[in-house]
Amino acid sequence: MTQPQGALLVGSINLADAETTIRMAAEILGPQLKRIPDGEVGDRFHWIAFQPERLAPTPGLERVGDEPVLVGHLDVRRLRIADGVAPSDLRLPALGYSDAAIESWEVFRSLRDAGVVAPAARFQVSLPTPAAVVGAFIVEEDRARFEPIYRDALYAELDRILHAIPHDSLAIQWDTAVEFAWIEAAGYEGKYGGAYANWFDDVWAAVIERAIEQAARVPSDVEVGFHLCYGDAGEKHFVEPTDTTNLVRFAQLLIDKAPRPIAWVHLPIPIDRDDDAYFAPLESLLLPEGTELYLGLIHREDGVDGAARRIETAKRHVTQFGVATECGFGRAPESEIEPLLRTHVAVSSAW
Repeated sequence: MTQPQGALLVGSINLADAETTIRMAAEILGPQLKRIPDGEVGDRFHWIAFQPERLAPTPGLERVGDEPVLVGHLDVRRLRIADGVAPSDLRLPALGYSDAAIESWEVFRSLRDAGVVAPAARFQVSLPTPAAVVGAFIVEEDRARFEPIYRDALYAELDRILHAIPHDSLAIQWDTAVEFAWIEAAGYEGKYGGAYANWFDDVWAAVIERAIEQAARVPSDVEVGFHLCYGDAGEKHFVEPTDTTNLVRFAQLLIDKAPRPIAWVHLPIPIDRDDDAYFAPLESLLLPEGTELYLGLIHREDGVDGAARRIETAKRHVTQFGVATECGFGRAPESEIEPLLRTHVAVSSAW
């Protein structure tokens, strides 16, 4: 293989709307893409930051603190279960994921019918893991009690997506980021406080158990993939991985234990890592036929040259992979989006 095969768009893309995103991705990257997301437009621009706004009106939940903590226009203050309220009595409102997916699916289908999107391309819907939202936005003492309530609400969003979109046109991606803060025993400090402290006796057992459940919730005729991530707030990781050891361990446990095939796994490659030590653990990753590996080695700061350098190192440790950015690029300047897409084309071959 002289070039990596195929590309993955991780999720967020800083363009105006779903039609602009899907059209540009299809026109520039068409032969390289099996799946196209809608760019996580609107309030999804900063991943899960819109979830506190969705949850705050719930009777029985209260904001913590008197002053808003803003990410863009979104108030990300944490929430607590009000005194005397049983978690089972909480009735969460729509979380916004299914409404957005169904609206964007209609755009995707229209563009596919018009010949802009390839007939075999799938519509990619990215969802956060339930524990990520709970860990980020629920106070520590309420997380274990609230997690099953939020999980069931998110699974209801997934079920609505599965009902509305033909399964042979759909791919679900589980965004798995906060879990790596727990695994690395690191997290955001400062204004987020201890938001990323976990509530598990055994972190590895807990995160793998949840990942397996999330995979199993997706029917076998719908593709499911996992984006493994070390965060992207301010376009920076919450901690820099020493190497790919924990990423490989997570991916292998998931693939070995999941009751259904995993269509793809994506993992990040930091911009300053083109050394063999970072990539070497990939040699032990055993992927079954049909599971694609995408390495997030494209960075807007060094473009084709930087990606090519990291690709050459990767090829010494893994025989087949596709390319991606290390996270979504919804926080990148809009003027950088087209060059980023063209970098994907330059360093990968078509499927």
